[in-house]
Amino acid sequence: MTTSSTGTAGAQSVPSGFAVSERTARLRAETALFMRDHVLSLVSHDLRGPLNAIHSWAYVLERKLDANDPNSQRAVTGIRNGVDQQVKLLETIVDATRAETKSLALASAPFSLHPLLDETVDEVRSGLARARGVEVIVESQLATEQLNGDRERLAAALWLMLTFAVEASTEGAAVTLAARADATRWYATVTFNQSAAALDDPSVPHLLEAFALKQAREPREAKRIAWVFALCKRVAEAHGGSFEQSDAPESEMATLALHVPLSATTAT
Repeated sequence: MTTSSTGTAGAQSVPSGFAVSERTARLRAETALFMRDHVLSLVSHDLRGPLNAIHSWAYVLERKLDANDPNSQRAVTGIRNGVDQQVKLLETIVDATRAETKSLALASAPFSLHPLLDETVDEVRSGLARARGVEVIVESQLATEQLNGDRERLAAALWLMLTFAVEASTEGAAVTLAARADATRWYATVTFNQSAAALDDPSVPHLLEAFALKQAREPREAKRIAWVFALCKRVAEAHGGSFEQSDAPESEMATLALHVPLSATTAT
């Protein structure tokens, strides 16, 4: 069953006639949810440092001012109260809002990796790649390897990696998924030539949030990922694994890598 996509707030427009399956719609919503909470986490983290500094300097300033000057003392008190209000806001609104994905529950069970790849790739091909004229190539060394983890969560992470790669690719380009496993870990790597024009083009279908695609092209601090990949990072870490995003200039090869232990120790 398919339903016409009406998009979400901030989402790219979907051309008339392009249909989105119920599963794809759910994956879009999950991607947006994890991205929202990831941004809130960054806001909480990045604001606490300056707020702590302001609070500390307020005490230094208080000792330098005339204790008998009511205006100066009122100003310092106002600074400290303002900082306290902002910290309380972070704790009661920002941190509380993140609670839904902060602790990620996993439904772990053994499953075969090769069918997971086939199903996810088929979904991305039919859901977006064909409409965008992008080829998805699979280079898999997997045979009968199994992973003890949350199959649905890992499928969502892989779907997001491939979907972003397709959205970042121009018509006629190819996205490659390389998958292998050693004695202890599963490795899934997506490579593609990232194009800002492809991410911006309003005439082709888009499944991901417009502002997320824009942010993904901006410079990132060391070890930080683009917001759109928050789901990938959270799912990988919950399985005791990791997610990595390589930096790549325009039209050069970019890499998204997911590494997960075959017998994951849950790390929520």
